[in-house]
Amino acid sequence: MNWSVSFEPLISWIWLAVVLVPIALLALAGLFFRQRGAWVRLLALAALALALINPVLMDEEREPLKSVVALVVDRSQSQDIGDRQAETSAAVEGLQQRLARFPQFEVRVVEAGRANAADERTETRLFGALESAFRDVPPSRVAGAIMVTDGQVHDVPTGAEPFNAPLHALITGDEGEKDRRIRFENAPRFGIVGKPLQMSYRVIASPQNQTGPNQNGQVEVRVLVNGEWVSTERATIGQQMLLDLIIPNAGRNIVELSIPAEEGEITDTNNRAVAILDGIRENLRVLLVSGEPHAGERTWRNLLKSDASVDLVHFTILRPPEKQDGTPINELSLIAFPTRELFVEKIDDFDLIIFDRYQHRDVLPILYYDYIAEYVEKGGALLIAAGPEYAGDQSIARTPLMSALPAMPSGQVIDQPFYPRLTDLGQRHPVTRGLEGSGSEPPHWSRWFRLIGIDRPEGEVVMKGPDDRPLLLLDRKGEGRVGMLLSDQGWLWARGFEGGGPHVQLYRRMAHWLMKEPELEEERLIANGRGMTLDVVRQTMSDDPGPATVISPSGQAITIPLTNSQPGVFTGSMEVDEIGLYQVGNGDLSALAHVGPVNAPEFADTVSTEDVLRAPAEASGGSVRRIASLTGVSLPGIVPVRGSSNASDNDWIGLRTTDDSVLKSVSRVPLFGGFFGLGVLLLALGSMWYREGR
Repeated sequence: MNWSVSFEPLISWIWLAVVLVPIALLALAGLFFRQRGAWVRLLALAALALALINPVLMDEEREPLKSVVALVVDRSQSQDIGDRQAETSAAVEGLQQRLARFPQFEVRVVEAGRANAADERTETRLFGALESAFRDVPPSRVAGAIMVTDGQVHDVPTGAEPFNAPLHALITGDEGEKDRRIRFENAPRFGIVGKPLQMSYRVIASPQNQTGPNQNGQVEVRVLVNGEWVSTERATIGQQMLLDLIIPNAGRNIVELSIPAEEGEITDTNNRAVAILDGIRENLRVLLVSGEPHAGERTWRNLLKSDASVDLVHFTILRPPEKQDGTPINELSLIAFPTRELFVEKIDDFDLIIFDRYQHRDVLPILYYDYIAEYVEKGGALLIAAGPEYAGDQSIARTPLMSALPAMPSGQVIDQPFYPRLTDLGQRHPVTRGLEGSGSEPPHWSRWFRLIGIDRPEGEVVMKGPDDRPLLLLDRKGEGRVGMLLSDQGWLWARGFEGGGPHVQLYRRMAHWLMKEPELEEERLIANGRGMTLDVVRQTMSDDPGPATVISPSGQAITIPLTNSQPGVFTGSMEVDEIGLYQVGNGDLSALAHVGPVNAPEFADTVSTEDVLRAPAEASGGSVRRIASLTGVSLPGIVPVRGSSNASDNDWIGLRTTDDSVLKSVSRVPLFGGFFGLGVLLLALGSMWYREGR
């Protein structure tokens, strides 16, 4: 019960003064001159004044409010080390039981630190969680906060205390832990394929390691690129080391450094460092040889010249050897075809050789076709853009180059209009899959009018002509690749005949597939990290590649089902809660993907520590202490404290209580109301009248 007196005058204070002040002056004058009955008159005046002022006795019923305690639980990945998670769970359970004994406390449990798909940050942000817990709580009701963590917190405020209440940190993990880690100091984001690239890294030992035998020693560092071992380096602990690499592939490359785990080390999670580099091809060199001028000759030239990544060398045979008209050599403006330089001395410098309607006219010595076939076997790329000459007597198929060709001519030249169409295989093949206009029947592109007949095609027929005859073949020969386009009518698409067609898309994909661009491989497994989501893409020519197997950074095996998203492409994804390098496998293929930020702060330092939270805890009047003991978890006692009292000691922690309350009801009792007030007033006035009458 809360009693108080309130005055509720019957008239305004101004009129009250007008009425009472003159009477009070007369009463005081009577006292001053010691008149008889002055005290009685003064008491009557007081009774009249109280009646007019109307004093009210009030009884307030209030409900006390609880003080709010934030119990912030660190569930970050570094808490998975050793017994920290078990210690954390035991501590949280014990604290909740102890806090439940105090009805004056409201406990809010907040778990923080675990990354999810919507939050790509992998820092342990406990103070952000603490701020959220107290967002709707006035400062007077904040009792304090208890953090259960390993001490590796990345959002500690600087300069000022976090809030005006005790902050207590209970540290999991053991004192004297030791750890050794590796990190990249300098890792470029880009590199030229096949060229050396310099990076730098450092091996760091925790302070507990500094007194050990390896404080200034060396450690072996394994270097892997895209999961394949490259070299083993020797690194001096604490010093920046240089690393020279050759970028093997265009597109994404994952460079991984790893060091062996040391005896007694708390975790080997940070014994690996990852850098993701984009490999950029230096300009591709293409040799284009046109056997004769024709309508489609400039189509290839213009396409290849428009590609900034291609260095084109183009020759057109304008004067074959059999053309002898007596013109002196010194009067000819034609450039001699440097056959020996191109096909003997520098043939290996080219990434692709294209024969565009070329026929054997003794321009190339017969031996040079052997060199071209050998070039393909060793990994080169050859494209035959065939015309009527391929079916004739001077066809290059009748030279030693025949060993590298996917089909021999039948001698037929089919001259009839037809729509180029994708085969069932072509609908799944990366070169022709999804060609613009291929989804309708007939295809939404123009017709062609000539096709060269072949016998016993090898490789993959991805486009067909009339009567399902092969139009585009793609084949592998040894380590190299060969493509054959059995029509010289592609220029009709380039000229916009009947609306044209996707000649740029088709020709460019053919050329880049021949030059082994990874994106155009028929059998390919791709894994990418998107936030905390792992995405898997499988390109395949089969009908069902089966599920993908994923190995998490902690070694756990997970299966991801793959579903058909488009012809030849199967996809799958899953949300993960571990940050690091994931190994994905499907059939004979494997891929790597890093999920979460590369070299995340969460693993920069994993040794539990009291130092990070000591300053903000002491600034708030709180404390920092370890809870691990030989018998399990040792928790301090909890003591409610008031105001600025001491909030911690060796075996207890204090939480502040509040005096705030909520008013529920008020009872009013007028002191001079009703018959009681009237009786007192009449008694006072009657006494004055009686005294005056005497």
